[in-house]
Amino acid sequence: MSAALMDIHGADATARQKDLIGRTRELGRDRFRPRAAGFDARNVFPFENYADLREAGFYALTVPEDHGGMGADYQTYALVSAELGRWCPATALTFNMHTSTLLWASRLADELDMPDDVRAQHNIRRADIFRRVVEDGMLFAQPFSEPDSAAAAGKAAFGTTARPVEGGYRVDGIKHFASLSGAASHYGLVCTLQQEGVEPVPQNTMFLAVPAGAEGVTIFGEWDVMGMRPTDSRSIRFENVFVPDDLTMLPHGLYYQAALNWPHMFMTLTPTYLGLAHAAFQFTVDYLRGEVAGAPPAGSARHSPAKQLAVAEMRIKLEQATALFRRAIGEARLRPAKEDRLRAYAAQFTVMEYANDIARLGLRTCGGRAIFRNFDIERWYRDSRCGSLMLPWTAEICLERLGRESLFERGEQ
Repeated sequence: MSAALMDIHGADATARQKDLIGRTRELGRDRFRPRAAGFDARNVFPFENYADLREAGFYALTVPEDHGGMGADYQTYALVSAELGRWCPATALTFNMHTSTLLWASRLADELDMPDDVRAQHNIRRADIFRRVVEDGMLFAQPFSEPDSAAAAGKAAFGTTARPVEGGYRVDGIKHFASLSGAASHYGLVCTLQQEGVEPVPQNTMFLAVPAGAEGVTIFGEWDVMGMRPTDSRSIRFENVFVPDDLTMLPHGLYYQAALNWPHMFMTLTPTYLGLAHAAFQFTVDYLRGEVAGAPPAGSARHSPAKQLAVAEMRIKLEQATALFRRAIGEARLRPAKEDRLRAYAAQFTVMEYANDIARLGLRTCGGRAIFRNFDIERWYRDSRCGSLMLPWTAEICLERLGRESLFERGEQ
């Protein structure tokens, strides 16, 4: 490479954050990036990468230290995830489903309001889940999207339901875009508590851990898509699936409380695409310098004013996206100020759109040879277009909320 990689974490990163980022970089550089093209070409899940993550202890990245985990907080997780996205975006995107599930059950839950007896019960339940992650390699998917996207966008109750029965719940419904569908041991499932005579409402959302091998769980459909191909995001059908009480990830009502008061919980997809943007920029620089295997030797291309202007534009977009991302993840907290919440929307939109812009400019600037699949930039271009489409904060939803919430205060019509 032409020079040291641009840091995503910034000068204020703690020693602990730098250590975790360094360990992630080592795994990504030496193992994940060399495998990435093969996973994409074969359209297969990166099981080898997950074996490495588990061996290195990263399954427990957001498990509290007093439960045997690494104890990463939101900001630390976001920085580690961005570094992972630099090397294998599909691994970073899917791993987010696991780590954010555990983050919601740990640090987010600690900040939410709940009665003492409910908290005590939650602590007992999550302690066993944390133990299983650390000792047994329990791995979570987080199926969110449904055939009707209104629920995932926060505008309606989830169509997937949980009916209370003795000892637990019976779950019915369909989830789409279920990353890790064939790899996870459990599905961190958002669904609506079904109560006789009660209209389904978002306030009754439940968050349950459904065993992947439970009777009534069926993975169906194909996953043959443009980008993020190795994520194995097939659809899942749940038919009268029993989920024991002990696998309640958040007590009743707590998911809704978190969604209202901890909005940055929905920004955990962003780091993947920031890491991808950094990778696309670095690739373009290295390609024009003749430092990419199989690329033309350094010649007149990097002396071209048109190429220099394109690289400059890429650098400006990358610096803007990175600065906004750093600030936004530093402001993640319970009940953030209005401007902090709006900045989170802006960060999500900027990173998702700029990642694709940077990959597009990189592909164009490197020239015709770069469309061959032996070059990473072609794959990153395809992957980068997916970010703005991902619920619950698509690019369009971010724009809508930024505009409306800038013009209206809560309660105003």
